[in-house]
Amino acid sequence: MGNSYAGQLKSAQFEEALHNSIEASLRCSSVVPRPIFSQLYLDPDQHPFSSADVKPKVEDLDKDLVHRYTQNGSLDFSNNLTVNEMEDDEDDEEMSDSNSPPIPYSQKPAPEGSCTTDGFCQAGKDLRLVSLCMEQIDIPAGFLLVGAKSPNLPEHILVCAVDKRFLPDDHGKNALLGFSGNCIGCGERGFRYFTEFSNHINLKLTTQPKKQKHLKYYLVRSSQGVLSKGPLICWKECRSRQSSATCHSMKPNSSVSSTVTPENGTTNGYKSGFIQTDSPILSPANSAINLSGAQDLTRNKNVVKPLALSLQVVGKTFAADAANGNSSHGGKSSASSSTPARPGNYSLSPRPSYASGDQATMFISGPPKKRHRGWYPGSPVPQPGLVVPVPTVRPLSRSESLLSAPVPQTPLTGILQPRPIPAGETVIVPENLLTNSGVRPVILIGPDQIPLREEFEQIMLKAMQEFTLRERALQMGAQCAPVSPGQLPWLARLIASVSQDLVHVIVTQNSLAEGISETLRTLSEMRHYQRLPDYVVAICASKIRGNEFCVVVLGQHQSRALAESMLTTSEFLKEISYELITGKVSFLASHFKTTSLGDDLDKLLDKMQQRRGESVVTPFNGDLHECVSAQEAAAMIPTQNLDLDIETFQIYQPQLTVARKLLSQVCAIADSGSQSLDLGHFSKVDFIIIVPRSEVLVQQTLQRIRQSGVLVDLGLEENGTAYQRAEKYVVRLDNEIQTKFEVFMRRVKQNPYTLFVLVHDNSHVELTSVISGSLSHGEPSHGLADRVINCREVLEAFNLLVLQVSSFPYTLQTQQSRISSSNEVHWIQLDNMEDMSCEEKLYFGLNEYSKSLQWGITSPLLRCDETFEKMVNTLLERYPRLHSMVVRCYLLIQQYSEALMALTTMASLRDHSTPETLSIMDDLISSPGKTRSGRGHMLIIRVPSVQLAMLAKERLQEVRDKLGLQYRFEIILGNPASELSVATHFVARLKTWRGNEPEEWTPRTYQDLEGLPCIVILTGKDPLGETFPRSLKYCDLRLIDSSYLTRTALEQEVGLACCYVSKEVIRGPAVALDLSGKEQERATISENDSDELLIDLERPQSNSSAVTGTSGSIMENGVSSSSAADRSQKLSLTPSFQSPANSMGLDEGVSAGTGGAGETLKQECDSLGPQMASSTTSKPSSSSSSSSSGPRAVSWPGQLPQGCRGLHAALPPIVILSKAAYSLLGSQRGGKPPTSSSLLPHADVAWVSSLRPLLHKDMSSEEQSLYYRQWTSARQHHADFSNQPDPASGARACHPRRLLLTGPPQVGKTGSYLQFLRILFRMLIRLLEVDVYDEGEINADHSECSGVSQAEGEPWPDIESFSKMPFDVSVHDPKYSLMSLVYTEKLAGVKQEAIKDSKVEEPRKRGTVSMMLTKYAAYNTFHHCEQCHQYMDCTSASQMSDSTLHAFTFSSSMLGEEVQLYFIIPKSKESHFVFSKQGKHLESMRLPLVSDKNLNAVKSPIFTPSSGRHEHGLLNLFHAMEGISHLHLLVVKEYEMPLYRKYWPNHIMLVLPGMFNNAGVGAARFLIKELSYHNLELERNRLEELGVKRQCVWPFIVVMDDSCVLWNIHSVQDQTSQPMEAGVSSKNVSLKSVLQHIEATPKIIHYAILGIQKWSSKLTSQSLKAPFSRCHVHDFILLNIDLTQNVQYDFNRYFCEDVDFNLRTNSSGLLICRFNNFSLMKKHVQVGGQRDFIIKPKIMVSESLAPILPLQYVCAPDSEHTLLAAPAQFLLEKFLQHASYKLFPKAIHNFKSPVLAIDCYLNIGPEVAICYISSRPHSSNVNCEGVFFSGLLLYLCDSFVGADLLKKFKFLKGATLCVICQDRSSLRQTIVRLELEDEWQFRLRDEFQTANSSDDKPLYFLTGRHV
Repeated sequence: MGNSYAGQLKSAQFEEALHNSIEASLRCSSVVPRPIFSQLYLDPDQHPFSSADVKPKVEDLDKDLVHRYTQNGSLDFSNNLTVNEMEDDEDDEEMSDSNSPPIPYSQKPAPEGSCTTDGFCQAGKDLRLVSLCMEQIDIPAGFLLVGAKSPNLPEHILVCAVDKRFLPDDHGKNALLGFSGNCIGCGERGFRYFTEFSNHINLKLTTQPKKQKHLKYYLVRSSQGVLSKGPLICWKECRSRQSSATCHSMKPNSSVSSTVTPENGTTNGYKSGFIQTDSPILSPANSAINLSGAQDLTRNKNVVKPLALSLQVVGKTFAADAANGNSSHGGKSSASSSTPARPGNYSLSPRPSYASGDQATMFISGPPKKRHRGWYPGSPVPQPGLVVPVPTVRPLSRSESLLSAPVPQTPLTGILQPRPIPAGETVIVPENLLTNSGVRPVILIGPDQIPLREEFEQIMLKAMQEFTLRERALQMGAQCAPVSPGQLPWLARLIASVSQDLVHVIVTQNSLAEGISETLRTLSEMRHYQRLPDYVVAICASKIRGNEFCVVVLGQHQSRALAESMLTTSEFLKEISYELITGKVSFLASHFKTTSLGDDLDKLLDKMQQRRGESVVTPFNGDLHECVSAQEAAAMIPTQNLDLDIETFQIYQPQLTVARKLLSQVCAIADSGSQSLDLGHFSKVDFIIIVPRSEVLVQQTLQRIRQSGVLVDLGLEENGTAYQRAEKYVVRLDNEIQTKFEVFMRRVKQNPYTLFVLVHDNSHVELTSVISGSLSHGEPSHGLADRVINCREVLEAFNLLVLQVSSFPYTLQTQQSRISSSNEVHWIQLDNMEDMSCEEKLYFGLNEYSKSLQWGITSPLLRCDETFEKMVNTLLERYPRLHSMVVRCYLLIQQYSEALMALTTMASLRDHSTPETLSIMDDLISSPGKTRSGRGHMLIIRVPSVQLAMLAKERLQEVRDKLGLQYRFEIILGNPASELSVATHFVARLKTWRGNEPEEWTPRTYQDLEGLPCIVILTGKDPLGETFPRSLKYCDLRLIDSSYLTRTALEQEVGLACCYVSKEVIRGPAVALDLSGKEQERATISENDSDELLIDLERPQSNSSAVTGTSGSIMENGVSSSSAADRSQKLSLTPSFQSPANSMGLDEGVSAGTGGAGETLKQECDSLGPQMASSTTSKPSSSSSSSSSGPRAVSWPGQLPQGCRGLHAALPPIVILSKAAYSLLGSQRGGKPPTSSSLLPHADVAWVSSLRPLLHKDMSSEEQSLYYRQWTSARQHHADFSNQPDPASGARACHPRRLLLTGPPQVGKTGSYLQFLRILFRMLIRLLEVDVYDEGEINADHSECSGVSQAEGEPWPDIESFSKMPFDVSVHDPKYSLMSLVYTEKLAGVKQEAIKDSKVEEPRKRGTVSMMLTKYAAYNTFHHCEQCHQYMDCTSASQMSDSTLHAFTFSSSMLGEEVQLYFIIPKSKESHFVFSKQGKHLESMRLPLVSDKNLNAVKSPIFTPSSGRHEHGLLNLFHAMEGISHLHLLVVKEYEMPLYRKYWPNHIMLVLPGMFNNAGVGAARFLIKELSYHNLELERNRLEELGVKRQCVWPFIVVMDDSCVLWNIHSVQDQTSQPMEAGVSSKNVSLKSVLQHIEATPKIIHYAILGIQKWSSKLTSQSLKAPFSRCHVHDFILLNIDLTQNVQYDFNRYFCEDVDFNLRTNSSGLLICRFNNFSLMKKHVQVGGQRDFIIKPKIMVSESLAPILPLQYVCAPDSEHTLLAAPAQFLLEKFLQHASYKLFPKAIHNFKSPVLAIDCYLNIGPEVAICYISSRPHSSNVNCEGVFFSGLLLYLCDSFVGADLLKKFKFLKGATLCVICQDRSSLRQTIVRLELEDEWQFRLRDEFQTANSSDDKPLYFLTGRHV
């Protein structure tokens, strides 16, 4: 490019001319003209602003820009401001003089009852111009109608009447300060303050209201009487000294706001992606088609009719359109609102068959790298080109109305041909040109490249951002001269002069329409010998409308590419079949009848066939010249390849991870609370997989289902039948789908307890809507997916999940997407997989292909066949009427045919095949000859058109057969509509390799063709996700060209080649590549790898790099003599991975170990080398040297000798691309994204806005999804188009049960979703299960039955006989296995050794077992079902506040003070309480009567204390109570109340006082009991007044844990004649039935506590012998609060509070009864409950402290010991559990001599027994005559304990004492009162305290010895 380096000028004349013409005439911005260059370059002191705002030197900037545009290929904002900084709010501008921060503004609230809707005044009257444009508005004299802008309604203008004295004149001056205005809506007058007025018209401003900022336009009436937007109000004084008619200032008119809420910016600020017309920077006027892309009507064939208009009419149409100003938009110009401009109905395309609406979809690839890369310009065609609209840059702050006075017609200026500058000249072009003329981007596109729309948009966006930068500088007082409309044309022409005549400029004064018609006129007058420019830029420098420009594409090559890219795939395939059917191709076909040497092809082939006779080339294990007879060839059998890597189905780690991600997403949907999915409801999983119309894909999916065994795992099919039955689970989207799908939906409806998963695989294919069927031209698959996936039954079925799976999900990620972005599951980032050392293979996808271009190997994996492209260009010029794909296909067929001939018989044709084709064919037909197995490679030729593919197959087959190669390799047509057809002798060969296949086996998928040398001609509209075998080596995509310029189309073609490759292979180059960023990875590589690496890195870069980049390989097997020589050395250098054979890196030698194969290749290459090199590149010297000394070619498994299992099919296939695709995919240089990602994502979607940020390379797929959801919208024929947002809320309807799984092509998504189905099923089963404790009873002694027993079958105990039973003081509950034993006389006889000495440092794991949940279970918050959601949730959000808080106060004698508890009572539960008549004061909780008999109720209130388990506590008793009404109270600590209230809004809560926040479970039970007794008294008093006797009020409450899950009833089965033990039958029952049974016990009020036993799988008939036991009960009790009035729970306790309470109850002579025929299952809940405090020091000294041991929980009083932050009682209990060795050494394992504990049971360790004695008179105690106690434990003893009591007991010599008291003084008093010093010896150092600070009230204790 002429001006790419701003060096010194070579030509003095030019310098002079430039100075004279430009300085004097154009740059005259002040009275004395000042030279522009000195202004720009020589005044460093005139730039007070920072260098960040403006680059210091414009030439540097220019160089930088050119460099950035040309080198990188696409734009890079890294060194510009970020998009957010660009937000161009007028605030900045107004305050830029003073640099003061903006003042925050808080608006006054609107008066009560007034309207606050945007666009209406507070009186509720409409003020929007759209509504008022036809109204007649009366305004007082001296007032004008002006338009105000509201920031909340960017697309509307509000009409106001303002006194014109307060508005400025045309020069922005003379406006009076202040304001006077009237409201047009309600007629209110006389607003004196703009603040007051802006409040009245609901502007809702966030900044101080200013009239300058919000009154934007004058409003004018058109001749038709329509009120419309007029010129801007010129508030600012004009900056330029010229007359006000010229351009006033260069406003920063290009900001792209990335925020969603539009700021009220300047007239030109872009509001969140919408294009404003206020100053249409971007308006490509009304003539060009709107580029905003808000919605593209390209595909809507009803809107755009192809019209071939005469040139004259075109001009008129434009003019008319401009005059009307598109009044359909309320008088705005075409780009006005967010709705799209109406494309004009005129066609400027070369052929009428293209609709002009498609001109808006332009695809622009990145700017060219070098001039010679890209498309070659065609010869001129004297036809009108395509109009390419380009965003218009308008540096204009003031614009008159489009509809104001008509513009005087000035004669058009003709095309000024600037004098071209010789190529060597350097030109300095002033920087201002870049943005103002719009010519620069066109030149940057380059002469031989497709002009992609996206590229124009990016260049414009960039230009605008730079423009804004310069504007900022200008405002800050820098001397930058603005460009006036007069100067613009000259500058534009100057910049065009460097384009070597490829770009012309036309300037017009009035409208772009004139410029375009002028272009067309000039075209028609052109002579044949005149060269046509590629582009004409029409610039309209209008004083009124600012600067606009439009690009007309004339270059033949560019126009053709554009025109082809505008057709959808279906359309261009129809176009091709039309050309084939109508015989348009006959000229082309006849051209290819002869060979490149001019011989008649058919005759030549016949001649060869005759010469060969009957024999054919040997099928394998032989040279191409060896011939055998056809019969012999058919009978040849290859060796069976035992090491053939037949892919077995296996789930790899990444697939497992993704399956788990899918599962957790499904769980998230279930937990979301939206009730859209209730997983607890299902017990089975069923599925159906819907795939696009591809027979191979159906077979492939079936194969995966069969191999994975998923049908058997899900229990859907039996093992034997699963193979056949698999077919009903896979459905193809064809015409039969409707019936199959109806069968499936019937199954869904009939099985409500089965969760169905509908998998829509390759869901991006054919996603067209049913409604748009009229546009489909009768395509068979049209709208089928939409009909199935989006039908009402699918959307409404509550037991159906839809999983859409796609590698290219972009069409599912639009603004209208039906899938919530949170329901997308993305494949795990593949970078992390490189670190997975366990994976043998790594994924090689699109990114890796792009990266591989930097590997510097002579055989790049991505190639472009330059020679082929040159041939194509020549042919395209010769056949301008044919679609380029037809031309390419014919050429490709000829290339392959001639390559076959050249390699077999006619060596003279070698020079006429491209090297690429020749090497592919050579490899294909020679590889089977090298081994006895006959294995070879697969080549895919992608031919989208079925007709062309069939033609290609016929031609190639004919050539192959005539050359005798029909047994050498197969040619297969890969048509999605049909099954694979392979010749029988090849099928036989495949069977031999596979070994044990049945007789009737035929290949059904491409993977079945593993190892078969073949060409697959893959046809069909899209590749549909078929997997190819490892033997695929070449992908020929040379036909994929300008018709594939969307991201999906392009990437899914290259996706064919994606696969997994061996780690060893990729490691070399990959690590070498990433060394810069991954030094740390280097360290983790094994020794071998690093050696290999060094070799790789040390290898010199040969001078072949010129070839590597563009021309593909010199020769695939380019091994030359030198490389064979180095190979032996290299192998000795490189330690191998497994054996010397496979120590090759990616670019090591071709064959390992033996030289044979290499030698034969070498001769062929040497003869070929120089010719090929010269045909490939213009520098024969460099390329021939590279073929001898460069890095070596890639090695392939087929080339390895037989004995060595080398790199098992480890390499990615080689992909040959067309020029266009290569430039898009191969442009990954220096961290730029492959430009394919910046293309339109899919043909069915459109960009929302032309000005959008770039898609960055490092964006994860999640971020890309969000990007596309923001910036693309579905087109009208897209299935999601109907999913428009709700107009009121703007919310989009996402389907809650729909997920999207996305991952790169061929990464393993099928295996992943099959695994997901499997683990989903496992989880459902798991959800129906619960882990319950399963432990046998401890301390059980069945040797002698209790003295008095009842008959077995009795349902209730008999009080008489029951009261005679002795109480069993031993604790049997297995949770107490580590507690101190309670002394009984029996215990004294137990041998000590029997008790194991278990260390209790670590809590042992308790035994659990998994049980199926039944319909009677208790549930946590994760359970949702229809029946109980009323019970669980609020019906509406408002109900949360419907529960009321009630204080309830009572006095407690134990606590010695009044206790205030709080009840939270939901409205629905108030019936259970009594409130005072007047004040709603809570009086009591209702209790039933003993005599009540109600089968639908339980009488006892249920109390459940719970802590830390707001989610996991089993507090949902709905099913356990069979849905009947019951009174259930949750007892929670004060600090946890909000959490419990959130999760259980319908439960009654009893909130403990704050003082108990740190207390243990004892406190909760104590308060429950105290409260209940107090309530019982209140109820007795209340009911007594109603005549009920006091003793008739029901005195029981239920206290149960929050982990009780299931209840069972057991019965002993009748014993049969066998002496075997009778079995126990158990049945699950509801909590209701258990409670009702117990409550029906006769004389129940005489029992103190009733309970049931713990379930265990070890329950035997022996343990059920006695139906009732008098023993301890735990966890679930009915408590008689009347009888136990005087027995209290110890409210200090954290552990064993129930054992302590039971012992005290029993010693008071009260009855405790356990029903043995009921059992309780307790769930193992891992969180919350009585978990220990985490004991930390009160004052943390350092973070890393060793854990504190229990023995440190106590210390000597007043010592320097670390004090702990934990309750004193907790520390004491924990200390006692571990201190038995210290405190009671004599008691250890000495159960004959227990420790005497008076009035308390404390756990002092399992090695010790405790003898519990009550000090109360008349209490029943264990008989301890003759027992010598080994210790005495006195814990907070009261006045009942006296010295006389203690004297009754005998102690061993050396027994120990422990006295525990609340404080030191009471400790001393107790010792004196009990006269302990008489018998016990104390030392001063035996006094201790718990390790609390004195504020935490430590407990004190004293130890002593018995004397």
